[in-house]
Amino acid sequence: TSLAALGAALPGHAAAQAPLALDARQPGTPLKSGHLHMGSSAGPHGALGLTNRYLTRDGRPWLPVMGEFHFTRFPARYWEEELLKMKAAGVTIVASYVLWNHVERAPGQIDWSGDRAIRRFVQLCADHRLLFFLRPGPWAHAEARFGGIPDWIVASTRPRSNDPAYLAQVDRFWRSLHGELQGLFWKDGGPIIGMQIENEYNLDGPGQGRAHIAALKQLAQKIGYDVPLYTVTGWDQTLYPKGEVVPVHGGYPDEPWSAKTTKLPPKENYLFRFDSRVSGDLGAQTRNNRRGDADDDMADTPFLGAEYGGGVPVMYRRRPLLAPADVAAAVTTQVGSGVNLLGYYMFHGGANPLAQGRSLEETQRSGGYNDCPMISYDFQAPIGQYGEVNPVNAALRPLHYFLDAYGDRLAPMAVHAPAIQPAGKDDLATLRWSVRATGDSGFLFVNNHVRQYPTPAHPATRFTVRLARGALTVPARPVTLPPDAYFFWPIGMGLDGVSLAWATAQPVTRIADADGPIHIFAATLPGAVELAFPAGTRLSAPSRSEGGHVIADAPPAPDRLLRVTAPDGASVRLLLLDQASARQLWVGDVNGQRRALLTAADAMFTPQGPVLRQRGQPRFDWRFLPGPAASASVKGPAPRAIAFTQSRAAGEAPPIVIGGPAKAAMQPLPEAHKAAAAFTFTLPADAVAQGDAFLEIDWRGDIGRLFDGLALLDDAYWDGRVWRIGLKRFADRLGRPWTLTILPLRADAPIYLDDSARARLLPGDQVASLVSLRLIPEYEHRP
Repeated sequence: TSLAALGAALPGHAAAQAPLALDARQPGTPLKSGHLHMGSSAGPHGALGLTNRYLTRDGRPWLPVMGEFHFTRFPARYWEEELLKMKAAGVTIVASYVLWNHVERAPGQIDWSGDRAIRRFVQLCADHRLLFFLRPGPWAHAEARFGGIPDWIVASTRPRSNDPAYLAQVDRFWRSLHGELQGLFWKDGGPIIGMQIENEYNLDGPGQGRAHIAALKQLAQKIGYDVPLYTVTGWDQTLYPKGEVVPVHGGYPDEPWSAKTTKLPPKENYLFRFDSRVSGDLGAQTRNNRRGDADDDMADTPFLGAEYGGGVPVMYRRRPLLAPADVAAAVTTQVGSGVNLLGYYMFHGGANPLAQGRSLEETQRSGGYNDCPMISYDFQAPIGQYGEVNPVNAALRPLHYFLDAYGDRLAPMAVHAPAIQPAGKDDLATLRWSVRATGDSGFLFVNNHVRQYPTPAHPATRFTVRLARGALTVPARPVTLPPDAYFFWPIGMGLDGVSLAWATAQPVTRIADADGPIHIFAATLPGAVELAFPAGTRLSAPSRSEGGHVIADAPPAPDRLLRVTAPDGASVRLLLLDQASARQLWVGDVNGQRRALLTAADAMFTPQGPVLRQRGQPRFDWRFLPGPAASASVKGPAPRAIAFTQSRAAGEAPPIVIGGPAKAAMQPLPEAHKAAAAFTFTLPADAVAQGDAFLEIDWRGDIGRLFDGLALLDDAYWDGRVWRIGLKRFADRLGRPWTLTILPLRADAPIYLDDSARARLLPGDQVASLVSLRLIPEYEHRP
């Protein structure tokens, strides 16, 4: 009997369309451990380990969320609150490159002070129970000049090889770094749990290839870098010594490093992966024509991620803009493909430092493949360059909270492919779905979103999944999957003694109060949520008996608890959120208790209690779940327009040169900015007297640069967005004239802009205009 026929025979089946079928009975790759040569796994805070399928913490499966935040790209005085924002967003591991040329700004002079004080940064992670993943290069890329290797070392050695002169310099750098980190490794009770060796390494030849990665690991261990996990990046034909390091993977919703000036084909990150973990071109600066090592290592290493794009950078020749769903759908799909460490690059944006007047960004003219802003490294990240919480943050948090609460269940589950799969990434008609399951429990993942490409609705949809004890068809009544939907549903999920057969809602987190546990779910489709339980289960909501199950069609409501009582008397409460409310959910510790907070404001949880912030809106609304709604208004200055004068008219921008390693549009030379229009304005000296404030610049042009006198404060490539600049870091510069220069954007510029940006351009040979300046205060409230 086929699965489709079996599903059709079940009660409630819509005969017009057979359920989509999948067999989830295979147990997956046999579990093994001890075969990978890692460092010390035990410490005062427990034991970390890994098998060939997942990470472990104190012997239990563990599926953490890791987010990249470059400490040298953010002012040290604000590190603590930014780490608290990351923790509130569900990040459990903070990763950071240690960019060599950020800390060695003159030959032989390594400086770990100020914004380079890595020991303080890592200690702050420890203070707030965040783990830390060290990425010290020596070649990091990170859109940095020479990948972060100082100019004088590039000039005097053969970088990225076993050249003794180069390794001597790496030894010097890594020894200095290790001196700062002594006592902060996991084995010592510190937060440092891992170390990435090199980055995007695929070079082969004498003194390179696997031998170089092996030499770097040996050097690290000789110096004293003893960690539970050694990794390398696993894409773009990577090479590494098997068993000595574990590959980590990634993928981005667009490719700003591409030389194409048109919309890209659908990205493979929106497909579920069943045969390979390696995404396509992730922008490695070197090329290798041989097969990489990561795909051949799938049976022996877990599927770990380090660079799933929390955003993408805006580069000179290509300026894509991401919607929250572009990121959230892609990472949900990768988790449904078996990812067992969800690592983001970047999770927090930043700004490049200047080194004695020199800029440190990647440029084609310095041999890089890309042209990047001198200062801005915003990355469209969930937390932006100035610490602003961006909309994509809200789209990701429910997934992060789920992994924290239930990741130990998901991690051991094998990935199963449906009977009918898309023919490829361009096939938008075939529904994309997968199941991760073990025994009779699992999670059914669906993705119907592909960036920049319309997807069809799928009416009358049900799924038949064959599990260990038989087939199950969900939901009981067919549903329409709308365009751009992405979600996962639980199957056979235990809820504190109550069995949930299935739900058309996504589990988010578990909290508890004096009356016991509460499991919070988020609706995935419009209308009521279908919840199914074994026969004999009692519900505090209307229900029906069908096919051996008790089924409720419950409307989501953040102010209503559903009590479920199992036949044996075990009882639990469920709280169902609609999709909009789920994006307003924050989870954190309040007075030592895990709490769920519903608010449209940005939240973080400090030792003194939660802090709410929002731009331009003095009224705060919030609700602790379960509990009543509350509100408050705070006093402060209102948003206002800022007057400006045009102090210099635009000249004619020179034609854009095609060339460089990418053989594409190159960023204009500095001399080209003599054609920039200039606008002068003065911000109030007390603009940040209460918290932060943001300058919003609505402009059109090619390159914008903001100056206080001769000091460059920030820069941007125009991409259609309003340019938002946080002002508290510039508080001592307020009250005096600033200048904004705008290099004209030529109509014939061979660069990529999204259609939404193109639509905002006025006709003409070139444009360099400032539409408005607005000062937007940030308000704060502590509920």
